[in-house]
Amino acid sequence: MYSYVATLSLYGLDCKEIRAEADMSDGLPVFEVVGFLSGEVKEASKRVKTALKNSGIVLPPKRITVNLSPAYIKKCGTSYDLAIAVALMKAMGLIPKDKDRGMAVIGELSLSGEVKKVTGVLPMVIEAKNLGYSRCMIPMDNLKEASCVEDMELIPVSYLQDVIDHYHGAYVPCIDHENTGCICENDTVGVDLRDVNGQESCKRALEIAAAGMHNILLIGPPGSGKTMLAKRLPTILCEPDREEMLEITKIYSIAGLLTADTGLITERPFVSPHHTATPISLSGGGINPKPGECSLAHRGVLFLDELPEFSRQTLEILRQPMEDRIISISRQQGRCIFPADFLLCAAMNPCKCGYYPDRTKCNCNSEDVRRYVGKISGPLLDRIDLCGRAMRIDYKDLKQKGSNVDSKTVRMRVEKAVAIQRERFRGTRIRFNSEIGPGDIDRYCHLGTKQEKLMKSAYECFELTARGYHRIIKVARTIADLDGSEEIKEEHISEAIGFRTIDGRYGNV
Repeated sequence: MYSYVATLSLYGLDCKEIRAEADMSDGLPVFEVVGFLSGEVKEASKRVKTALKNSGIVLPPKRITVNLSPAYIKKCGTSYDLAIAVALMKAMGLIPKDKDRGMAVIGELSLSGEVKKVTGVLPMVIEAKNLGYSRCMIPMDNLKEASCVEDMELIPVSYLQDVIDHYHGAYVPCIDHENTGCICENDTVGVDLRDVNGQESCKRALEIAAAGMHNILLIGPPGSGKTMLAKRLPTILCEPDREEMLEITKIYSIAGLLTADTGLITERPFVSPHHTATPISLSGGGINPKPGECSLAHRGVLFLDELPEFSRQTLEILRQPMEDRIISISRQQGRCIFPADFLLCAAMNPCKCGYYPDRTKCNCNSEDVRRYVGKISGPLLDRIDLCGRAMRIDYKDLKQKGSNVDSKTVRMRVEKAVAIQRERFRGTRIRFNSEIGPGDIDRYCHLGTKQEKLMKSAYECFELTARGYHRIIKVARTIADLDGSEEIKEEHISEAIGFRTIDGRYGNV
């Protein structure tokens, strides 16, 4: 007696079609699962056998072999349990063999026969649709995220008995249709740029960063509002489009960070790891690679507070994703690539005590400052587009009742600039000015004679790298977009240069 059921394997973000084959033949009673399995998949035989027993189904005393094909793909996770159980029930004749055409089966089983939630359902359902499947049987707790996939019939089940009833046409899932929507918004209530008094220069830098998705560094003494500013950056970012929402939600699905009530994530993420974070926690990894903080910040903000306090090894992890916008993880069984297209927002003090160059409070000499700032490598700093200098707040600014700049007003200006960019880059893979490659600079960021002269002067005066030169031009392009100007003017370049550099007071950052 032979049968099979379609399911999917997840490795990183990549999904592969898997066939769960079951065969029952005469011989000594044994139940084995084969097909290049990880530890948790090897244990599936015990989970499935017990779940079937507790659901009133006893396996016959035969030689039972389950093969997860193709065998060259490493199988990890617990999402194969339900497919194995369905294949066994088909082989036993308990359910019809011809009613699962065009259907993929995904789910974990508890010993009681309950179908448990699994991670990565969203990318698996998307891949099932791409492979031509029209139906997916999934755990009830994964219904909301799976509902984000259009034109796919979903069969949510809670128990093995529901599966049997479905195959016999007697199962009607109990779904709260009023709450099945796939929208989940991050909570940003009560957070607004208006909360931050003063620091108008930093607010302007944040606006430019948000409009073009440029990396930004905030530097200044303790208590000047750097962290407050950074936490309000998401409130002025433009809304992601549906494609970006799906990208974000897929990553959080794989990471296991979606609850049963979470559907499509509609806000750009804000990820803030502690400075004790390890390189692997930032980049992701593991035997079955999971996304790290860089990928969790995809299409959003990665905020690194107290930047010099991160280990040098951890910070150097950022260099590849900041340039390539991906994280590539190689393991013995293969290589997986996680997207990591984030806006880096970092904050730091100018010296160890935090008050340089205020000599009334700081006793650090120039060597101390250089050593402290030197914890951040030059190549990493070269990838930062904007630098906002947060100064000590005057008493008058501190006591004023709310800033004149609020998030809603700034976000409207940002969205207008983003709309200009989307029209400019229509038909290309570029979304924001920060993504313009060196080969496209002349096409999208044309400079006149006066502007070229100004850039040449800045290039020679500040001894810029080629990367730094291009990044100033891209920031100037964003400033021009905020100004509603098709032409990049001298004042746009001057402002971009001013935000790019910090003089010797801060150790030549």
